[in-house]
Amino acid sequence: MVENRDSIATDRDSVGKNFDAIAMEVFSNRLLAITEDMAINMMRSSFSSQIKERHDFSVGLFDGNGRLVAQGTHIPVHLGSLMGAMQALLAAFPKESIEEGDAFICNDPYLAGGTHLPDISIVSPVFVDGELAMFTACIGHHADIGGPTPGSTSATSKNIFEEGLRIPIVKIASRGKPDRHLLAMIAANSRLPEERNFDLQVQIATNERGAAAVRSLASRMKLEEMRLAIEALLKYTRLRLEQRLTQLTPGAYSFTTWLDDDGFGGDSVPIVANVTIRDNRLFVDMTGSGPQARGGLNVPRSALNATVYYCVKALVDHGLSVNSGLFEPVTITAPEGTITNPRAPAACSARTVTCQKIAGAIFGAFRGILTTDRVMASSYDVLPAISFSGYRSDGSYYVFGETVGGGSGGRAESDGMDGVHVHITNSLNMPSEALENEFPLFVEAYTLVPDSGGAGFHRGGLGICRQVRALKSDTVFSGRSDNHKRGAAGVLGGLDGGCGRLIKNFDRDTSENLNSRVAGVTLVAGETIRIETPGGAGYGPPGERDPRLIAKDVRDGILSLERAREDYGLELVATALTI
Repeated sequence: MVENRDSIATDRDSVGKNFDAIAMEVFSNRLLAITEDMAINMMRSSFSSQIKERHDFSVGLFDGNGRLVAQGTHIPVHLGSLMGAMQALLAAFPKESIEEGDAFICNDPYLAGGTHLPDISIVSPVFVDGELAMFTACIGHHADIGGPTPGSTSATSKNIFEEGLRIPIVKIASRGKPDRHLLAMIAANSRLPEERNFDLQVQIATNERGAAAVRSLASRMKLEEMRLAIEALLKYTRLRLEQRLTQLTPGAYSFTTWLDDDGFGGDSVPIVANVTIRDNRLFVDMTGSGPQARGGLNVPRSALNATVYYCVKALVDHGLSVNSGLFEPVTITAPEGTITNPRAPAACSARTVTCQKIAGAIFGAFRGILTTDRVMASSYDVLPAISFSGYRSDGSYYVFGETVGGGSGGRAESDGMDGVHVHITNSLNMPSEALENEFPLFVEAYTLVPDSGGAGFHRGGLGICRQVRALKSDTVFSGRSDNHKRGAAGVLGGLDGGCGRLIKNFDRDTSENLNSRVAGVTLVAGETIRIETPGGAGYGPPGERDPRLIAKDVRDGILSLERAREDYGLELVATALTI
């Protein structure tokens, strides 16, 4: 995207006459370099495959007042937990009571601003010359934190007490020494106690590494200069976003996406985003969304905020720095007691499925705001996840879980991408080789799903098929997905994306289609689970697609001949096959 030089100049003038764009950019990248170094340390030092292989973690830096100044480029929804943990810390512990070498831990959505219990945050103060200057923070998704479902994540949990160990904001280290008794207590509530203990200590050490880098930076540019640079960075981010908002079409816009159900079957659940652009502000109101879910699909306030901020960055100005300056021009509301703002103790472990729908609804509402060349069809807008647990041959217990990508929506300039994560997560897949090496599981299929992308001038991306065979009996499977009832919505005449499926013992006499949300399915050795994730929707009328692209899709196995004829018409397909 080409920057508007006039608006950039206005932004600079608004910050102040002494604004130095080059110095601010250098400073911002110094902060990001610290977060990236923290991230590399956490990834390489952790024991859990969730962190070391799938990179399901994030890191951040906060100033002495608890404002976010930099976040590592990892999981967007983790911004909610990091912000929530920081706010919970300052609310519970006066700054004058915080000492050098302290570290604080939490995970609870209602007590400490978390988003679900497996995401554990640790926040540590950074002292420079005896003065509290900043905070380092990190969050990791832990493979198990207790509860009846291995992995501690289930769309069918009825309340938060079924989802694992709740940790309010408490001190986990004092004067640089971890509280081994507290670590032991947390570890004892996990099915993988040694892994929990080690990974939490890695998180504490990661913050210490970040603190050392901050002190090094402060020694080079002086603490007061660093604080002035932070103020300039936050102010510039706010003013730049306000300037971008003034360039958008003012008005009120709405869009609805749908969950298959609320975790326990029944009717589909609406997720409604009402977006208003007024002056230099953005208002996002979730009124009209379904009632508080009976299952674990509820979205705590921290997760809602993080989802909205991700959408603002992606849709309004993808070059914005992720810091507290981004939050100020945005007002977020959601009626209490709904799925987007639940009352305690509502379950919320599978909140990311709903977060994806919220992001999809906001993207849909922006169709009325953006020009057609910037609009995109709906992506698969789900976060499908599979989890296997049981015992290895040596008697040790394991929990394996991963989220699975799908198809993104078609756009004005290109087809949707095949087999990718979208919106609020960008964790990696678990490589089949690593999966089979660490767990008694065998990957029978890992491929794209033909015909799953919606047809259009530009088609939607394809979903992913992952089929896993249990090598030992008493393997327990849990899964969560969505879009089993309806696919992603097309735009400007494009067709909807394909639906997802979850199948036990695919292509066998005992084959069974499972609901989109299941927990505690016991497998015997040789039985399989197959997940097929939804595809993205199409952009523009299918009849306007280049026949050469249709022919290529058919040749590549992306599109069956039968589906091509159904979606694009006999005449267009006949033309394509002669090319």
